[in-house]
Amino acid sequence: MVVHKMKMGFIPIVTFMCFLAPLQQAHAPSATIADLSFKNMDFAMELYRKISSFHDKNIFFSPLSISTSFAALLMASDGVTRDEMLRGLNLEQLEQADQPELIPKLFQLLNENITQNGSLKLDQGMALFMAPQFEVQNMFEDQIKEFFSADIKSVNFGDTKGAIRFINEYVKHRTHDKVTEMISSLDSATKLMLINTIFFQGAWQMPFNPNFTESAPFYIDNYSVVQVPMMFMEDKFYMMEDISLGAKGLKLPYQEGVSMLILLPKKGVDYTVIDEEITAEKQNIKNKLEVHIPKFKMEQSYSLHNLLPEMGMASVFSNSANLTKLSKSGRLKVSEVLHKAVIEVDETGTTAAAATTIGITPFSLPRTFTVNKPFFFFIYHEDTNCVLFMGRVIDPTKN
Repeated sequence: MVVHKMKMGFIPIVTFMCFLAPLQQAHAPSATIADLSFKNMDFAMELYRKISSFHDKNIFFSPLSISTSFAALLMASDGVTRDEMLRGLNLEQLEQADQPELIPKLFQLLNENITQNGSLKLDQGMALFMAPQFEVQNMFEDQIKEFFSADIKSVNFGDTKGAIRFINEYVKHRTHDKVTEMISSLDSATKLMLINTIFFQGAWQMPFNPNFTESAPFYIDNYSVVQVPMMFMEDKFYMMEDISLGAKGLKLPYQEGVSMLILLPKKGVDYTVIDEEITAEKQNIKNKLEVHIPKFKMEQSYSLHNLLPEMGMASVFSNSANLTKLSKSGRLKVSEVLHKAVIEVDETGTTAAAATTIGITPFSLPRTFTVNKPFFFFIYHEDTNCVLFMGRVIDPTKN
């Protein structure tokens, strides 16, 4: 994957590869959309904790991209497979038997609310790549076009080099030439591939002056210190503190209704304690202070088919998968789920989403907020509280 310098942007991509083989081989009430955002946040934190249980390195992904992809796959599923995905995505309470299209409709309305004024640079896209002989159920094809504006593309997966080139060109176009190699290998037995892309580019409401950026220490732990380019600004910002959690937060607004929330452990508090307690509520106050945050960029890739079964979504990856609403031409299972995400934060812009904490209490703000140790960040759409991206920075010098 090639990442070009930009004002601020990230490109997460979720890919589903489904192999066809024998089994041995308008506007809803704002509260309803807010409920979906809340559920997506809890799913995001569960996935984050699963990822973090494997390592203590940097993390970055798009919960919205992942949940949107599986919301599309929900329309193709039935039985135990559908039930497991609903629970795994934390959407079970939104399911209504008399409204089978409610969840995809909510995702559609959420996306419309985020991009309704046309000024926010958030480009989300979905494509269904199918082998020429593969027959998709008409209802599923109609729904994925209606609710997710999906492109339907015919691909000869038997010509692996040609298929790889075709799919990578599509992704490159959808991500404004920022991702030039989505996939590098492909099984010729592939019959179906579902790809979701999301691209966000934004600028700070109050850009940092590059002349004030200078090298400063970042304390990875008690034994490791690295030098990082530390940005600086003095202005009025929203802050919050959770006394019981042992963390304080800083809100950095982008233009067009998107903000980054930085959650920083207080002195003597380890980040591993905090990441077990983050939930979806917030409160803040505004005061003038000095802000010091590091420049950083990351590119992260995850094989979600190795993580999601441990979150209760096992059936869709197994020989018992029920995807009969997708096609009746054979029994299907999801063989692979890939997620890639890229972020760059500099003086002109950044990306993050809003996760918030329990029992937040406003407090008298200090004059300085210095991000010089491991921290969490979230990029979120303010009106809907929808988390677009989230991550953890342990070492800003590591890509």
